[in-house]
Amino acid sequence: MLEEKDAAAPAPVDAMREEEGALRPEFVEHVAQAIADDDPAALHGLVGDLHAADLGDVIEGLEPELRPRLVKLLGRDFDFLALTEVDATVREAIVEELGAAAVAEGVRELESDDAVAILADLPQDEQTEILEQLPARERVMLARILLYPENSAGRRMQTEFIAVPPTWTVGRTIDHLRETPDVPDRFWELYCVDAADRLQGTVALDRLLRTKRPVPIGELLDEEAHPVRVSDDQEDVARLFEHYDLVSTPVVDASDRLVGVITFDDIVDVIEEAAEEDIRALGGVGREEELSDPVLHVARGRFNWLLVNLATAFLASSVLGLFEGELQKMVALAVLAPIVASQGGNAATQTMTVAVRALARRELSSLNAARLVLREVLVGLVNGLAFAVITGVAAGAWFRLPDLGLVIGLAMICNLVAGALGGILVPLALQHFRADPAISSGVFVTTVTDVVGFFSFLGIATLWFGLK
Repeated sequence: MLEEKDAAAPAPVDAMREEEGALRPEFVEHVAQAIADDDPAALHGLVGDLHAADLGDVIEGLEPELRPRLVKLLGRDFDFLALTEVDATVREAIVEELGAAAVAEGVRELESDDAVAILADLPQDEQTEILEQLPARERVMLARILLYPENSAGRRMQTEFIAVPPTWTVGRTIDHLRETPDVPDRFWELYCVDAADRLQGTVALDRLLRTKRPVPIGELLDEEAHPVRVSDDQEDVARLFEHYDLVSTPVVDASDRLVGVITFDDIVDVIEEAAEEDIRALGGVGREEELSDPVLHVARGRFNWLLVNLATAFLASSVLGLFEGELQKMVALAVLAPIVASQGGNAATQTMTVAVRALARRELSSLNAARLVLREVLVGLVNGLAFAVITGVAAGAWFRLPDLGLVIGLAMICNLVAGALGGILVPLALQHFRADPAISSGVFVTTVTDVVGFFSFLGIATLWFGLK
């Protein structure tokens, strides 16, 4: 239990985190105790001044039953932005416990993109119930954004922005920004629109402030605004930000009317989510899996790809059955065969990772595919020769059979070259047939290296020792 003077003092970030950045268990215990004691003063002293991201970490560190109680104890002082920093499963459970009226009150204080982030993963009936609690203007705005596809620019945009006509002067615009309360908390540029709200260009905030008051806004326009459409994929927008080093960009509808803006903090989230999806997909893990998900949900999500892996494993094992007689005659073949298959699989995974990432970033196309395939084959050949020598010497010395070292060396070359080819050709083929290479490549590439590894090693051994 914290002393009263400690409970009333704000908790600095360095007091709540270990040196490596993890939450201190004792800090979370103090927060949990304040909640258990129904002590809002102590709770405010601990978490009242935390950044939304830090508060989100604290929420995830608490036991599930304490999370909605924390929100209720903080009352109007709870920053609902913290709910955008937690897993979707945690967020849904908290929102369900709080009720529609409390959630509606909280999201009213957020910018539109953050409000949508809280509402988007909720069931349709809960969304509707919360939206009905909002004033008409906010309700219509959020409902329209929620109609856009999940991964579109329209879903990511915020509708709070500064737009002025080209005839306004710099002085009038600055006065407008100073006197109008309903402006974004932070912005880096303002937008120029015509009478029909069609985008004419942008004006950077620094340029506005450096220009004399009588100058019309129309003379300051940057017409290369790189606008995106509401229907554009969010990963395409992220690539645009990366390519042009953007801080923000306007979002327009099909009639070129300005309807929103996307800022770099949203794009950081998009890039992080895309990277996580690729990593999860390569491992056969569901894209929506969260650390807070229950056991049965996680197991069900992983089951399908494990089943596919089992089928391909039986296929690879059937190759061993073709050489049952040779395996019975020479136990060394059974001992060494997995080494060849494993080494080829590791090499293939390296190539596949490069290929899948290049496809995701649209760096791999018909223009450079042949060159990259040739490069990976040569890499496989070079590494195959190197490991052929290493493995051949080791295997020959281990079993005191120099011929066995030669056989495994030749098989190693074959499988590393096959792994390089499979690692790049399988993702390219899946992309051609409009399948996601990140999800499907691993299973097929592993099958290629297992089959080729077993077949090349045992086939070469059968021929070599059969001829001698």
